[in-house]
Amino acid sequence: MTESATDLVDAALFDRDRLDPESPYQRSGPAWGAIISLSFGTFGLVTAEFLPASVLTPLAHDLRITTGTAGQALTATAIVAAISAPIIAIVTKRLDRRVVIWAMTLLLILSNVLAEVAGSLPVLLAARVVLGISLGGFWSISAALAMRLVPSHLMPRAMSIILTGVSVASVCAAPIGAYVGDIWGWRASFKVAAIVSAVALLVQLVTIPPLPPIEVRRFRSPLDVAKNPTMKVAVLVVLLVASAHFASFAYIRAFLESVPPLDKKSIPLVFLASGTAGVFGNLAGAFLTKHSLKAVAALPPLLIAVAAVSLLTMGASALTSAIAVAVWGFAFGAVPVGLQTWMVLRAAPKQAESAGVLMVITFQVAIAAGTTFGGLLVDHTGIASVFVYSAVATFLAVLTVFLLGPNRKT
Repeated sequence: MTESATDLVDAALFDRDRLDPESPYQRSGPAWGAIISLSFGTFGLVTAEFLPASVLTPLAHDLRITTGTAGQALTATAIVAAISAPIIAIVTKRLDRRVVIWAMTLLLILSNVLAEVAGSLPVLLAARVVLGISLGGFWSISAALAMRLVPSHLMPRAMSIILTGVSVASVCAAPIGAYVGDIWGWRASFKVAAIVSAVALLVQLVTIPPLPPIEVRRFRSPLDVAKNPTMKVAVLVVLLVASAHFASFAYIRAFLESVPPLDKKSIPLVFLASGTAGVFGNLAGAFLTKHSLKAVAALPPLLIAVAAVSLLTMGASALTSAIAVAVWGFAFGAVPVGLQTWMVLRAAPKQAESAGVLMVITFQVAIAAGTTFGGLLVDHTGIASVFVYSAVATFLAVLTVFLLGPNRKT
């Protein structure tokens, strides 16, 4: 008898014996409505965070800045998110966690509105700073909230639902953003994102139950979690893979417009293919996690390296470029499942919020480093150079995983 998809995800994402049944994070009954509302929240965040990549060229032209400078909008968000994650965790440590989530979603709406009306780079950067605060606060407690909203044996299913928001945003955000931007202008893309975020807030207001704080938080808490040997290796892999991905991600549209080159109608289709592939990558990541955490940590960066090399060597072919971008999307789609399992659910299940903060800091530092370096490379050495960096960094991540990475139980 074959396993159901739900059973597969449950087995893949969670080792229930690793959690203490007396942990304060445990809950007797599931609150699925709240879990779904968190999925709406992740969808809104991911859509807003990476929307500039799909409208980068017209945005830069309208604001009269270079594409490399426009790409720094991603950098600003990442830097602020890395800084705000531990600060918000400490400042709000005495607040009901649902109030924190509501506040972060309000900031998400404000960010999209500011981006829509931005008439200059400073206003756009202000919008991205507000988004960074929202992103840092939301992601730092989302996994811990999931652990409080469902019983321990349903935790994998809850995480898979929350991460579905990431997958759906990966499918929808880039192609719809590019399509809407090409028809009504790039500002309309941010207006749509604001409306989506408002819907997410309404669902959260209705569904999330009271969640008083239960974990004692200090500024050193993420550093304490980082002392875990498994965490040290995971942090290094995250830095390499995320910086490699985001060094190139913001410039994929510019690459597709100039190297194959593709017309404006074809580019949204390529983004759609990449996003759809990301959903299947998420499912593949869950499957691989069941058998080997080392495999799910090593294979995605290996595929990204292959895709980057393909763009460098055969990117002049429109078909090859489209396939390479789709493979890239599939590979990166597998990353969140493996990272959540490795860093939060397995390495530090009793310090979930602190592990979540560490993950946010690491990921956002990697994004900031990648987008900053990518912008400098694009402006000074050309678009192709960012794919060279991505190939090298992801290959180093693969070597790190094989030499120091997790086994089936760590």
